[in-house]
Amino acid sequence: MHIKGIEYENVFEDLSQKSPQLLQYNPVHKKIPVLVHKGKPICESLVILEYIDETWKKETTPLLPQDPYEKAMARFWAKFVDDKLLPSVWSVFTEKGYEAKKEAFVPAVQNLEIIEEQLKEKKFFGGESIGYVDLALGWMAYLLDVFEEVIDLKLFDAHKFPLLSGWMKNFCDAPAIKQHLPPRDKLVTRFQLFHEKFQTAN
Repeated sequence: MHIKGIEYENVFEDLSQKSPQLLQYNPVHKKIPVLVHKGKPICESLVILEYIDETWKKETTPLLPQDPYEKAMARFWAKFVDDKLLPSVWSVFTEKGYEAKKEAFVPAVQNLEIIEEQLKEKKFFGGESIGYVDLALGWMAYLLDVFEEVIDLKLFDAHKFPLLSGWMKNFCDAPAIKQHLPPRDKLVTRFQLFHEKFQTAN
């Protein structure tokens, strides 16, 4: 929304006790994020990104490419991030014990290698400005080192992933992103609590 220059209200949700409003707006998945525009809810991150891009076409540079093939490829890689990369990284975070985490580490690194190849010396995945794939992958830029600190396991090696390392810095340094990143110490505290729950769950 900031990239498009759109004013909005951010409503935080306690996921341990989901509000009636969240259940009303997203009765199928019962999870965030949900965008409510003109009283109508739009759910799921990638769907929301496309809705924003279509609804506010004239405000700024489009998030998705105009060329049909490039647009299809952007959707493909965003889906790869959602379906493959994120679950594999999350698995490292949630697995119990060092050995289980090390085992989950292998597919996560393989998926990072695949994404690294897609940057091809570009500043962002779509070129010189933040686009659809960058936003789909944005969580990694500011959460990956938080995960590493919490689980005490190095997942990302900047020397092995120089392009992704540069992309992470470019993404977090972009004004529309930087000024709205949550404080790192609060993220660490929050994910420490999550990690403890996963490690002690039956």
